[in-house]
Amino acid sequence: MDTPGAPNRDAFVFLYGKRERSINLPRLFVPLLVGISLTVATAGIASLPKKGEPPLTAQTQRSGGQVDPDQAKLQFDAADLSFEVLPDTEQLKAVAVESFTPKAPADKLVIDLDKNLGPSAIAIDGQKLPASAWSNPDGRLTIKLPRTYAAGERITATIAYGGVPHVAVNAPWDDGVVWSKTKDGRLWFATTSEGYGCDILWPCFDFPEGEPGKVALHITIPKGLKAPSNGVFKGVDTGADGRETWNWEIKHPNTYAIALNVAPYEVISADYKSRFGNTIPMFYWYLPGEEEQAKKLFAEFAPTLDFFESNVGPYPFGDEKVGVVETPHLGMEHQTINAYGNAYKKAPEGFDWLFQHEFSHEWFGNQVTAANWDDYWIHEGYGEYMQPAYGLWREGYARYATMLDDQRNKIINAVPITRGRWITEEEVYETSKGGPGSDIYYKGAWMLHTLRWLIGDKQFWDVTRLEVYGRPDPKPGNFTPRFGSTRDYEDNVRKVTGKNLDWFFDIYLRKADLPELVEARSGDKLNLFWLTPDKLPFPMPIEVLVDDKLMKVDMPDGTATIDVPAGAHVVVDPYARVLKRSRAVEDYRAGLKLKQ
Repeated sequence: MDTPGAPNRDAFVFLYGKRERSINLPRLFVPLLVGISLTVATAGIASLPKKGEPPLTAQTQRSGGQVDPDQAKLQFDAADLSFEVLPDTEQLKAVAVESFTPKAPADKLVIDLDKNLGPSAIAIDGQKLPASAWSNPDGRLTIKLPRTYAAGERITATIAYGGVPHVAVNAPWDDGVVWSKTKDGRLWFATTSEGYGCDILWPCFDFPEGEPGKVALHITIPKGLKAPSNGVFKGVDTGADGRETWNWEIKHPNTYAIALNVAPYEVISADYKSRFGNTIPMFYWYLPGEEEQAKKLFAEFAPTLDFFESNVGPYPFGDEKVGVVETPHLGMEHQTINAYGNAYKKAPEGFDWLFQHEFSHEWFGNQVTAANWDDYWIHEGYGEYMQPAYGLWREGYARYATMLDDQRNKIINAVPITRGRWITEEEVYETSKGGPGSDIYYKGAWMLHTLRWLIGDKQFWDVTRLEVYGRPDPKPGNFTPRFGSTRDYEDNVRKVTGKNLDWFFDIYLRKADLPELVEARSGDKLNLFWLTPDKLPFPMPIEVLVDDKLMKVDMPDGTATIDVPAGAHVVVDPYARVLKRSRAVEDYRAGLKLKQ
């Protein structure tokens, strides 16, 4: 694919009513925009937007689900995005140059974009379109093409847009932009879009498989600030008015991973010598006055990276960077520029769980991306499990068990983790819409814990590696980001173990209730049997401790009887290997509800 844009830049004038404001744009933009009026009002704003303003349409709030047929016709090749951040009026002005290749004849482009952002002008292959050629009443921009494009042709759309972007109510759980201030009153700005999707920031395909092949970013900001973003840094251009444009380029970005961050950042950097032979640049952008804390967090980068590389495989974006930026919200897995807002909180496990969790998404979310939000446990189940797994790797089983126990108490079991159909992000995260909510994190993590014990450490990490990279032998340069699914994961388990474990996933992923292990002791016999939803088969073995003797009991038909001496002390599943029903946890959670 062609590289969208270039570091050489010319000034191009945007007209804001009677005022003029210049923005640095790639030379590529200038011929494409000749003759296009880019009038976007900034005057007359009575007050700055409050949280939750301007309101979003249902379409813009929707992310994922069944793919629009017209979007399915198109391959999203590349995007070149130029943003101008205007803190005085809390606005964004932007131009997107995007290229598509039709897979079938196409006479229109259907692109997701929040209607609060316009657009104000559009050109196709350099040809200005009349305003009658496009419409965006609800956040799904429909552009009538000048002609029908055949399969395999290239379409380049230049879209000028902007306005007041939606202000997040409670980022990152409620998406949008965050306009904040540092302690000394300077701008601290960030964006998040996982929930509502990429269309609250830029014209995109708002579903997981809508990833463009490459994105270039040009972020124009007030003097004295910095704008770390995704991918590889391509330099800074300074305009005549002293403002700077920060240029970045990223390959195969997750759709919601594109992020803007603006503040008077300072930076710590170093190179990491990977066990795979490559050198990976690492950066942490932090606020002034926090150098001592920032250095302590940055010291966690290398050992955390070594943990992932030694257990899962190569850092997926080693030719770009490991990047973390301090944000005025808790955090988000923005590819190569993970958001961190945990305020350097100390934790008994000795590492920053938030940094580690978001970093895990570089493998589980950005390298392997769930093709359907219904499979999002792959992102969050693994993302959550990697904290106790790291605790085990660092300190041993006591730390692992302690962290897992905390997760176990948060499992809800109200609905299944997956439903086997195309669903939206809201239908996963929001329990009010029938979603599993936090169970994709905690129940997903405990399912992985159980699977690891069932198939053994080696096979567990082999399955994980195959799911992440699509191959068993990943090395820098021999893989690219891929899409995964629940069925894909089950197939990988079958390939690695040689066993059909459908019974395992049928219970943990496709049923809400957990299996219950019933114990009945009679004389010198201990009878065990599994109670399962819908009486599904569940041949899960279990460990039993009889006095000081630990045994593994097979239960091929879901039952077992073992000999135990009269008066012997018996503990079933003493190391909590298996995720199963716990009446104690149910009582505990019921008590929490009563207190609320």
